[in-house]
Amino acid sequence: MADRGDMVDRLGRHVRARMATTRTPGVAIALFDRQEVSRLLAYGDADVVAGIPLDADRPFAIGSITKSFTAVAVLQAAERGLVDLHAPVTEYLPWFRVRSRYSPITLHHLLTHSAGLVTIIDGPPDTRNAVWALRETEAAWPPGAHFYYSDAGYQALGLVLEAAVGRPFGDIIQDGILGPLGMTASEPTLTHALRPRMATGYRHLYDDRPSHVTHPLVPAPCIETNSGDCCIGSTAGDMAKYGRMLLNEGRTSSGPLLSPDAFGLLAHPHSSPGWCEYGYGIELHQRDGFMHLGHGGVMPGYEAMLLLDRDSGLGVTLLSTQPSVGARDLAWAVMRLWRNGSSGRSLDAVDLSVPDATHVENASDYAGAYHGDGADLVFAAEGGHLVLLHKGERVILERREVDRFYASHPDFGLFLLGFERAETRGTSSGAVVGAHHGAVCYTREGCAAAGESQHPPTWQAYPGHYRAHTPWEQSNFRVILRGGTLLLVWPTGEEESLTAVSGEAFRVGDAVSPERLAFSRIVRGQASCARLSGMDYYRFFTP
Repeated sequence: MADRGDMVDRLGRHVRARMATTRTPGVAIALFDRQEVSRLLAYGDADVVAGIPLDADRPFAIGSITKSFTAVAVLQAAERGLVDLHAPVTEYLPWFRVRSRYSPITLHHLLTHSAGLVTIIDGPPDTRNAVWALRETEAAWPPGAHFYYSDAGYQALGLVLEAAVGRPFGDIIQDGILGPLGMTASEPTLTHALRPRMATGYRHLYDDRPSHVTHPLVPAPCIETNSGDCCIGSTAGDMAKYGRMLLNEGRTSSGPLLSPDAFGLLAHPHSSPGWCEYGYGIELHQRDGFMHLGHGGVMPGYEAMLLLDRDSGLGVTLLSTQPSVGARDLAWAVMRLWRNGSSGRSLDAVDLSVPDATHVENASDYAGAYHGDGADLVFAAEGGHLVLLHKGERVILERREVDRFYASHPDFGLFLLGFERAETRGTSSGAVVGAHHGAVCYTREGCAAAGESQHPPTWQAYPGHYRAHTPWEQSNFRVILRGGTLLLVWPTGEEESLTAVSGEAFRVGDAVSPERLAFSRIVRGQASCARLSGMDYYRFFTP
């Protein structure tokens, strides 16, 4: 039998190494099984400025893990005959509207992210008004046809519960889940009153560009919300109580929280985003030879993961105070240690290496000179690193995605550096032939320059930096025109193509995306407003 003390020591070393790499102030972890909580662990600080150490009793915002609570509450209401999972949403919210030529959206569609709704409308601070604003959006496809993650759908479910049960959403969660499970340190809604008890959430100073460990950390804004997609505050220990209920398929020591049939619906693979299966507010993962349930959550200043091994009967809760620690990957490593430590398997078999983003195994793919319009880029492969040679400096690049890198230099701070490959048999898997940074394209020395596609002259009005006054993560974006193609660029560096659908309106992303972006208020040749899926963003003075 593996020594559990050794397991906890290894876990601690790995967590601290990950925290150091990402400059994460605090992490709390619970290890549990179907019967009990085995370990409550806390690392780092609850408040960096005050120097207050983190303990396992501090609440964190759990973000989208809230969706599983909302799903449990909907199933409880269905068992009481208060809702029908396959009834239209308008049966409970007569004012609910989405532009659609398809059949009605049901509760089942909302629960499974298959309604064709936009991700979220973050402008209104109140959930009711956010859901009301969906009437300005359009369903992208027939309900049930695809998976498209929608916070807005779970916001609507919270309002459905209030209408059907006749009580505030927070009271429904408190009386139906938190109270029966003894989650006494948790709160069903996030309010300023909870803030003094919480571990302080942090974010990087810059909210308009890819984050980096060299950027200063600042306290994240305090958000008040009672929304069914993200409103619960909880501790690692309390989340272990919730996880044990799920490991026991809805049963608790004081009776069932969910019937077997209801739990079967919760944990059934109703839809799929491709990288997992999705039940009702819960992810299903077949990994390492075991079936897992789980869900992640991100809030301004926080990142969380709940992971449950149904076959081994083991669970992990991981809560952090900085949404860059990689809680999902870290939770998987902790689960592997926990499983091996509990079953007598070798702890040495668990890979606890800390990812090194600067190690680029195929650095030689990118090495060489690239020529752009009045500017050049030179890259070198040096000892497993890809190095940008710029203004007499050697800038070691950090891989963020396939063929996309971060350069820690002020001249490259707003966007990631990307590389293009020649198409081989219909896929972009050939030799690297070009590079780009923001709107600027570069051609690799010795390669033919890619021709710029034609675009309407009116598109010249759209590029710029757009911002909205909202505390949420998607507070701003940039629109660029690269090689004749319009792109929306999020602060993370993620890029989404813009495809014209009508007039000054564009589809954001791939063919199944319901997101739409429309430009308006053209002043002196520039759009002053960009309306993204029902929410207005305004041209900002920063580049």
